[in-house]
Amino acid sequence: MAANGHMTLPEGGKARRVYLLLRDEMSNGTYPAGATLPGEQKLAEIFAVSRVTIRRALDALDADGLIERRAGSGTQVRPQADTGPVAADFTSLMPQLVAMGQSTTARLLSFSYGAAPSHVAQAMGLDDGARVQTAVRVRSLDDRPFSHLTTYVPEIIAANYTEADLATTPLFRLLERSGVQVEGAQQSVTATLASPDVAEALGVSVGSALLSLRRVVRDADGRGVEYLSALYRADLFRLEMTLNRVGGADDRHWEPVIDSEQVQEAAE
Repeated sequence: MAANGHMTLPEGGKARRVYLLLRDEMSNGTYPAGATLPGEQKLAEIFAVSRVTIRRALDALDADGLIERRAGSGTQVRPQADTGPVAADFTSLMPQLVAMGQSTTARLLSFSYGAAPSHVAQAMGLDDGARVQTAVRVRSLDDRPFSHLTTYVPEIIAANYTEADLATTPLFRLLERSGVQVEGAQQSVTATLASPDVAEALGVSVGSALLSLRRVVRDADGRGVEYLSALYRADLFRLEMTLNRVGGADDRHWEPVIDSEQVQEAAE
């Protein structure tokens, strides 16, 4: 990651792909701090592109402070400040994600109204053709993008706040401010691969492994008030779970430990 958190995407699709792949390889340790990158000709052979394309990618990496180009000694990977990945306890994931919204910053990529996609309408229990507000944001910690969030909120609720509100305030707070009484949520976690637009927003290579979280939030009447599709960088976000060994001699098993203080904090 660049020391200033900035990402300089080079011009041209091929140069951008090389940039993202090299950036990802430096992030995951393939090329650790202090390592010397292969020469331009070798990189051109590895990525099956021209040296001009490689030079554009390296120029962007240099502008981001990720590499140092020294005449006669090659291109070396610069050491970066390591603030560690964002971590969340799986057993108290909901309150931790709420708190995360208050301690991180978000950049609004798109904001629009239209008919809910069929899978969203079905999950939220909306009528066919029901209109929703769709917003796409990238959330960062210390200028490091780690999550790509797409949210869908019924238009009747979303009309209570503006695009500017969403750019500065966590959605969960905006729902509460709109009079929504959240009762519960259903969520699932799986793995997926980064599409080109998500990869560019998160600063990873296309096809990188991401953690995918889907959540449907419901109010006291059981109505869907938010559908969240969240994608997390695997190198900057992890789920953790504390387990206790419980049960009798013939029925020993692992059981998650619930942090009651965090659950209570989320309810307040």
